[in-house]
Amino acid sequence: MSWRVGVDIGGTFTDVALVDEETGQIGIAKVPTTPHDFGQGVVHGLSIALEEHGIAGGNVSLLSHATTVVTNAILEGKGAHAMLVSTKGFRDVLELRRSSRSSLYDMFQDAPGLLIPRYCRVEVSERLDAAGQIVTPLDEDDIDAVISFAKENKIEAIAVSLMFSFLNDVHERRIGEKLRAALPDIPVFLSSEVLPEIREFERASTTAVCAYVGPILESYLQRLAGATGEMGLPDLYVMGSSGGVFDVAEGLKMPAMAIESGPAAGVIAAALIGQQLDKPNLLSFDMGGTTAKASLIKDGIVETTSEYEVGGDGNVNRWMNGTGHPIRVPVIDMAEVSAGGGSIAWIDPGGSLKVGPKSAGAEPGPVCYDAGGTEPTVTDCNLTLGYLDSSALLAGRLAIRSDKAKAAIDKNLANPLGIGSDDAAAGVLNVVNASMAEALRIVSVERGHDAREFSLVAFGGAGPMHAAELATELGIIEVIIPPIPGGFSALGLIATDLKRDYVKTHFIPLDQADPAAVNAAYEEMEASAKEMLRAAKIPKKDWVMERSADLRYGRQAYELTVPARAGDVNVDTLAELAQLFHEKHRLTYGHDNPDEMIQMVNLRLTAIGRFDDIELSYGASAAADAQKGNRSVWFHQGGRQDCAIYDCAKLAVGSEISGPAVIEAVDTTIVIPPGWQARMNGTGHILMENNNG
Repeated sequence: MSWRVGVDIGGTFTDVALVDEETGQIGIAKVPTTPHDFGQGVVHGLSIALEEHGIAGGNVSLLSHATTVVTNAILEGKGAHAMLVSTKGFRDVLELRRSSRSSLYDMFQDAPGLLIPRYCRVEVSERLDAAGQIVTPLDEDDIDAVISFAKENKIEAIAVSLMFSFLNDVHERRIGEKLRAALPDIPVFLSSEVLPEIREFERASTTAVCAYVGPILESYLQRLAGATGEMGLPDLYVMGSSGGVFDVAEGLKMPAMAIESGPAAGVIAAALIGQQLDKPNLLSFDMGGTTAKASLIKDGIVETTSEYEVGGDGNVNRWMNGTGHPIRVPVIDMAEVSAGGGSIAWIDPGGSLKVGPKSAGAEPGPVCYDAGGTEPTVTDCNLTLGYLDSSALLAGRLAIRSDKAKAAIDKNLANPLGIGSDDAAAGVLNVVNASMAEALRIVSVERGHDAREFSLVAFGGAGPMHAAELATELGIIEVIIPPIPGGFSALGLIATDLKRDYVKTHFIPLDQADPAAVNAAYEEMEASAKEMLRAAKIPKKDWVMERSADLRYGRQAYELTVPARAGDVNVDTLAELAQLFHEKHRLTYGHDNPDEMIQMVNLRLTAIGRFDDIELSYGASAAADAQKGNRSVWFHQGGRQDCAIYDCAKLAVGSEISGPAVIEAVDTTIVIPPGWQARMNGTGHILMENNNG
């Protein structure tokens, strides 16, 4: 028997998912997240999962992990003491940024904090022109000065980003050679290796992010890999932001790939569910302890974007330009809001009810966890309204205090507002639901899609509690609750492939492009990809190379990415790119201009190492009495009502439950409002339909 194991760190809990490769049987274990040392929670969760399912480490064929280490280091400002080496006269590129701002008319807003302070940004004399030709030779003495500065200031990582190095990397390579020889214990990130792509600021920012988080990620992964190795588990893979995994060595070359590691896994799992249920059009909704994430899957395809910013002001929307540090690596296109089970509800000076962005997190957690929390959270409100069991969660393993939750709501919300406990708790849910509905609109309506044509896949520990209300708000008829929704993102770690993205700028009008030169650029990237796949021990038969290109009209500033056919590039290949670009421009912006000159900007390659397909199976139980009892539950449709409570583990195939009702599972709670009906299908999915018309 061979098993695949995925581990996902959430804001409150760390989830471990296990799948038997032969039968598709799914198992799960949940343990509290350990913010002081995330690896401790991972190892603890793995130990419990393997013990509960009687699995020896040698029987695990794949171990994948979604980590928040990179994102947390940036958000908390706890990255490495890094330096940036730039062309003379360009040390301030990180500070000058772009003109985009999160609040266009706020003249007093502050830019995101700098990852590398000015005194740690060192210049070297060298210069290339816009064609990549050497104008000023590299001054070797300046490299020696960089080495001395790094030693004197105890620098922990170095980023090197020179002008036009994406066209000619000779100077960056020389700097890298000398730095790596003189400072073997300090990681050096060259922009020509990290991101050989046009746009000076974005290239420098991405390289700086790699340097800032690289030592943190390396320390974490090496310690974790050592601990899992002692358990007899296989080599560790890490989930990347584009929806594929990579090995530890590859991740340390490009740490920015681990941004949004966990959310990406959830979207991949949702896409897998869509394949198995033959539902290619889905809205993925993941609500955990600190945030809620939304993404769109159209015709079974997960959309990615290379326009992404990390860090910045947590009070602004993460999808807006100017909020953080740009990274030009493919990231699954999603909207994220500070709305999770641990999000704290509060009253602003104007007397308005607010939720988030501050979260109780895993420590101390919601008030009802009785671990020191004093401020009411979304979880406390769900408990007070009767959605959650009033005594315990996680099948009784987590005792909770409903009395303390209600007292915190009364003290901090109800009494100041002059309303009752239920009204205050319901108000909190109204606020948080409005925020999450906006995230769903951003990835659907604002991308030109009608949300009513999609099914909503809801997961995360808190997602199934809020799913029906969100679907009603957006006019969505069907909600899908997958097996083990509380650990669903961990399933995505098991069901994905190895993936690495490459890019190379090839800046030329499309009608002037030389097919041979374009082909040579693709082959150069493919050579690097093949070396990576061989190092990862992926059989050649499982290699897949997917080509694409970034194109734009001649007077535009930003590009659209279109697929490119495999094989030798010829005139027909370039003509096909033009046609695909016109079509995508029309779909994206509502118009196109076939008479306008098209500019080729970047060539892209996605290298994939296929793992064997796996069919998940979480069959429902045989017929059993699933109803556990009744309790009073508050609903928008009529207030408090006597509500049937069901045990999810005892629901038989074909079981139908009409709302109002609550279904309790070990990892989540599913709320079925009045007018909704739920049905358990043969693979363990709960399908909910709105019968209100």
